Amino acid sequence: MKEEKEKMENETIFALRTTANREDQVMDFVTSNAKRKKLEVYAVIRPHGMRSYIFIEAASRTDAEQSAFNVPYARGILPKPIEYKEIEHMLEQVKREMNIKKNDIVEIISGPFKRENAKVTRIDRTKEEVVVELLEAAVPIPITVKMDAVKVIRRETEEESEQEKEKME
Repeated sequence: MKEEKEKMENETIFALRTTANREDQVMDFVTSNAKRKKLEVYAVIRPHGMRSYIFIEAASRTDAEQSAFNVPYARGILPKPIEYKEIEHMLEQVKREMNIKKNDIVEIISGPFKRENAKVTRIDRTKEEVVVELLEAAVPIPITVKMDAVKVIRRETEEESEQEKEKME
């Protein structure tokens, strides 16, 4: 029992429930509260793809609660601390090399243009965004979407692009 109590005191990650889609705002408030009140808050984490929760790494539960006190859209800290191994898989930054090239035909898999096919016109790897033009649109309008919002369905080979250039001439 004594060991368990010591372990609880050493745990430093707390889950804070938030209103869905307000995680970033809550993070900003919590961070500024922690700085202003000079609390021992080491990190505020919003795992990608997880809604309605952020994690606060703090010296004590009191510090975590104080950083979230009176924060709009914060719904309270869960009673038990979170073990690092429970959230570790959400925190690992995995850099995937996206195999997208200019002129690829892609399908948009999320957002308002979901299930639409488009042609890649530009790629910004630093922002992880692609600029595409919808194939079905009467007038080609460039649309910027995140790289993970598209999947390549057809790649234009060198041969095809040469043939197309010849047709244009």
